[in-house]
Amino acid sequence: MSHLLHVDSSFGTQSVSRELTGYFAAEWRKNHPGTGYVHRDLAAEPVPHISHAVHQSLLYPDAEHGQSAEERDLTAAITREVLEASVIVLGVPMHNYAVPTTLKAWLDRIVHPGHMVMPGNTGPLSGKTVVAVLARGGSYAPGTPREHHDFQQPYLKAILQSVGLGEDLTFVTAEFTMAAVAPQMAHLKPMGEASLKTAYDTLAKLAQ
Repeated sequence: MSHLLHVDSSFGTQSVSRELTGYFAAEWRKNHPGTGYVHRDLAAEPVPHISHAVHQSLLYPDAEHGQSAEERDLTAAITREVLEASVIVLGVPMHNYAVPTTLKAWLDRIVHPGHMVMPGNTGPLSGKTVVAVLARGGSYAPGTPREHHDFQQPYLKAILQSVGLGEDLTFVTAEFTMAAVAPQMAHLKPMGEASLKTAYDTLAKLAQ
């Protein structure tokens, strides 16, 4: 049975990435009635950054490293949610040119040697469709002045590929999101609106 894992990492209710992932999840569930669904909100329920004990347990799972039962159960729950999913949608705003620490803490629970794959091979997390919804206040597209400041998409692509989640990976990006609220970016508002519309249209197709 198909199963959707919906992960949000943005703070606040005025989040573009959150609006877009919510739209995708609603469309996907409408198009796939009776299927499984889990929503993990990393802002409402933050995943603690890994401690030394958790890190060692991920590296050497057959040994005892003193991590708490709560930490062990949390890692197991996060791993189970990813393993059970057939489709994963990630909401990822750009924070200071990179991904939010809320998402990084979640990724650190699933990116470890037990899940790593060599290029061309498959692993325990392989075979899933991943839709990464990115939101950016400005533009970091090829040819723009800040093209080389983008440590959001390249990082996500590399880290997801490393654990077999890059085989069917699509990035959907909404740019110029700050144009709607920042006076100095008012002239870019039409471009922001066009980017957002394209993101919605793309997500509607991906949710089929």
